[in-house]
Amino acid sequence: MPTFTSHDGTELAYRVTGEGSLLVCLPGGPVGAARAPGEPGGLAAHRRLVLLAPRGAGDATAPGGPDTDRCGLEVADVESLRAHLGLDRIDLLGDCASEDLALLYAARHPDRVASLTLVASGVRAPGGDLSGVATAALAKLTAPVLVLTGAHEGGSAPKSAADLAALFPAAELAVQPGAGHHPWTDDAEAFARTVAAFLDPDVHAVVVDGVRLAYRVRGSEAAPPVILVHGRGGDSRDWDPIAERLAATRRVYALDLRGHGLSDWPGGYSFEAFRDDLHGFITELGLAGADLVGHSMGGAAAALLAQEAPGLLGRLVLEETPPLFPLDPPRGAVERPEGPLGFDWPVIEAVNAQLNDPDPAWRGRFAAIATPTLVVAGGPASRIDQKKLAWMASRIPDARLVTIDAGHLVHTDRPDQFLSALREFGIG
Repeated sequence: MPTFTSHDGTELAYRVTGEGSLLVCLPGGPVGAARAPGEPGGLAAHRRLVLLAPRGAGDATAPGGPDTDRCGLEVADVESLRAHLGLDRIDLLGDCASEDLALLYAARHPDRVASLTLVASGVRAPGGDLSGVATAALAKLTAPVLVLTGAHEGGSAPKSAADLAALFPAAELAVQPGAGHHPWTDDAEAFARTVAAFLDPDVHAVVVDGVRLAYRVRGSEAAPPVILVHGRGGDSRDWDPIAERLAATRRVYALDLRGHGLSDWPGGYSFEAFRDDLHGFITELGLAGADLVGHSMGGAAAALLAQEAPGLLGRLVLEETPPLFPLDPPRGAVERPEGPLGFDWPVIEAVNAQLNDPDPAWRGRFAAIATPTLVVAGGPASRIDQKKLAWMASRIPDARLVTIDAGHLVHTDRPDQFLSALREFGIG
């Protein structure tokens, strides 16, 4: 492992793993080797982790006797590591036993903290090992803070985590469903998604009915809003080229639906659940009246929302949206591909089941959509029945149909034509 010389001449070791921007992870206990939450299977997929070994562990040497101010030394060790890495500010993560160290470092060096992630054990009261001066300093910390705990952590951990988050002016609290004392091992992928979303400055999150929904936003806050909703198996990044160009005149919100991207993967997927996520997202962010562009599965959810909540949306764009006739032939079982996925595989099975046997009331209520609607068809290369797509457009009172010969991924494969169609419809 590489080493560096700390402030008092002590040689300390650290390990680096993963890809992306650096995240400094403080040691989570008194054991010998450098370890950190999410390593090796979680966070290392999103960030390049710097795993600091504690004094006296592994390749680290530790001078001093029983009177040594160990906590003060360790805070100075973190500062020495920052300088060694050549970073002006650091993203810092502390868990369990290193939580106090992370808090003390943030209190003593607030200008050196880019972000602070605390995986709260819930064992101690907030500020239990902090002086009043340190607690007061944390109350002025301007860096973003995430406090994460497991829903099944013993005792009153979620409340303790909430109290800890309250120390900061604007901390984000996350309670990981199904997790206990070690959320990074109970569900490494869920842990990594939550932390990665927090650390990405382009990603924000909102909680709707207990489900954490991640989204990306571009454009001026003063510009009229438009919401982009991906198809099955995708996420908000699918819209990047479109979102970037729309952001010249619009405030663009691109959402990760449940079970996709950096949002929660709670299981239990359906068009109704995606519809309700959209409704809650719009309500929580105060986006009533926004235009909504949905692709494929996201378009189906958007159409159901327009049926259920007339007046909620401004304009509606349905790109290659399944018209919700039973599939003929029906889709059978699909084998999960090998390797990690950017979405929860049960989404495939759940949506296929509904496409095979959709609620006929959904088709009957296309006439209830009062929102001005643009239906974008992909032409002969599409897997969507184009005649039924035209029928759907004919049933929506204020709808127009445009065909762009691109197949199912119109906005991806024909972005210029797609944007031109949006502009003619009044979105641009």
